[in-house]
Amino acid sequence: MSDNKYANFKMLVNMCTMPSAIMSVEEKPDGSIGAITMVATNQYFSMTGENVEGCPYTEKIPKDSKFELLLYNAALKGEHYCSYVDTTRIYGYWTENIIIPLSHEEGSNIGYCQFMYCLTKEMDSGRYSIIAPDIASFVIRTCLNLRKEDDFYASMQVVVNDIREFTDSFATGLLTISKEIDEFEVIAGSVRNAALNIVDIFSNIPYDVIESWEMLISETDCIIIRNEEDMRYLEAKAPSWVKTLRDNDVTSLCLVPFIHQNTIIGYLYISNFDTAQMARFKDTIQLVSVFLSSEVAHHLFIDRLKSLSNVDARTGVYNRNAMNNKVDELAVSLRYDPKPFSVAFCYLNTLKTINITKGHEAGNNLLKDAGKLLKEVFKDDYVYRSSGDEFAVISTKCTEEEFKEKISRLKERASDPNWLYLTIGYYTDASEGKLHSAMHYANEYEQEYKEEFYFNNPDMVK
Repeated sequence: MSDNKYANFKMLVNMCTMPSAIMSVEEKPDGSIGAITMVATNQYFSMTGENVEGCPYTEKIPKDSKFELLLYNAALKGEHYCSYVDTTRIYGYWTENIIIPLSHEEGSNIGYCQFMYCLTKEMDSGRYSIIAPDIASFVIRTCLNLRKEDDFYASMQVVVNDIREFTDSFATGLLTISKEIDEFEVIAGSVRNAALNIVDIFSNIPYDVIESWEMLISETDCIIIRNEEDMRYLEAKAPSWVKTLRDNDVTSLCLVPFIHQNTIIGYLYISNFDTAQMARFKDTIQLVSVFLSSEVAHHLFIDRLKSLSNVDARTGVYNRNAMNNKVDELAVSLRYDPKPFSVAFCYLNTLKTINITKGHEAGNNLLKDAGKLLKEVFKDDYVYRSSGDEFAVISTKCTEEEFKEKISRLKERASDPNWLYLTIGYYTDASEGKLHSAMHYANEYEQEYKEEFYFNNPDMVK
């Protein structure tokens, strides 16, 4: 870049009263985006006084695939851009971004654009509402569909189907998360291949992977993967998640959070879409997500009220009250229509010792770990906290061999006498349908194994 061009760029940014930078954008021979450099900045852009001119834009701004595409379209295709981005979780403010194309020499693989931004406490809804007619029509239709069905899940399914068609994506899903019990739920999903089910796809993804999204989303307003370079960038930060993407042949992705009271309560997940349309539909999806967030928050609130009376807050499994109701209901059903079932009682031998030696906070963490493990092993069964340090499991879907296999996995993973150790008694009723008797036998076996544990570990508090 000539000295004269730099001087002109410097004069241009210095005329701005908001943070401003001239960006140079390289186009690689294959048409992909190359280096993006801050070639001239004003005093407001570098408030801390450091000189970032000549540096990659990532020295000042978190790497963002969508932002890169906007700069590329401005610098090399002459497109301008103005929008609000919800950065309240990062800065406490909304960010208004403005990108203006500058002159681009024909035949050159380097283009320039001017980037400006300002922070504002409140979004200017008047400006934000100036959107293209097709986008406005889609957003309005989405809002109407949210009120169309009486059933929350049916409404969300209609909306997700529309979003998948609008984005021409392979799969679209809507997830809610419950941090207090380390669980997520796919409440609606749409896949281009009717033979696939997005619920089945996510059934093999652990909560820890979903939890990692919040760390990644804290750096931007949403996560965009448009090519292998973006995939490798995220792989360095969240390898477990990216492995699941590769395992499911995901090559492009848009992940938008639902935020309520500054807390992420769910996500909109869109995979394998037309990346050329990303800038257009990303803004649309973010606008739609504002309305979806409200609906999801209301659903979670109602769902939370229902679960309070049935779920044990410390462990996330069902409580004793829920167990009594289920036992009464199931006992009557099995009496008149006997079917094979299995029950188990699991005693947390280490809880009293941990409470005494490490404190009740550690004991609560132990209970949480026990509940999480039991839900993982018996994810298709009923798991209850039957007393302070005891859990019960009722399974009506497993064969006897399948239940034994689950018991073996539980024993293997809950065998640490210094932290999580469960002694387990179980019983399978193949034909009689006597639930109370089966529970009595399982509990007796558990008591025997419990006494054996304390005999072999005399230092443990009984």
